Amino acid sequence: MARSSASIAVARTPMAARLIVRGGDSAVATMGEAFGVALPRDACRARIAGERAALWLGPDEWLLIAPGSGGEELVHELTEALGQEPASVVDVSHRQLGITVAGPEGVGALNSFNALDLAESAFPVGMCTRTLFGKAEIVLWRTAREAFRIEVWRSFAPYVMDCLEEAITDPSLAG
Repeated sequence: MARSSASIAVARTPMAARLIVRGGDSAVATMGEAFGVALPRDACRARIAGERAALWLGPDEWLLIAPGSGGEELVHELTEALGQEPASVVDVSHRQLGITVAGPEGVGALNSFNALDLAESAFPVGMCTRTLFGKAEIVLWRTAREAFRIEVWRSFAPYVMDCLEEAITDPSLAG
């Protein structure tokens, strides 16, 4: 499920564990320490440590991404660390998948189906947000100057990939 042109590469990311976590200040600090990545407190920002990432989705909600398929193990680690601390830790590893969009024309392809200003000055490296891509809800994360990661529910992934294919092959959609 990879598509590309001379200036855009689109591919699925390797398998990953994904958790949605929610909690107050104390729980957030505990979960960040247990996960190995301090959960970002700045709106719409991601933090990375090694191969793990924490993306801010809302005032008390984060998406945690780690390589492999160990979502259940991560849930156990975080809930053990939390003890009686009130928080929510939900494994969504099987619900969604990642898609990368990279290359100099990636912004144009993304903007064919998304209205966000993706200029680097408005959406810098490390920024992430929930948004719509066509009719699908996604999490969009700029991972490098010319690279983005989309997190999408598996059931919407074929639709998102088809939209990206259309953006790559239809010159009238070029940004």
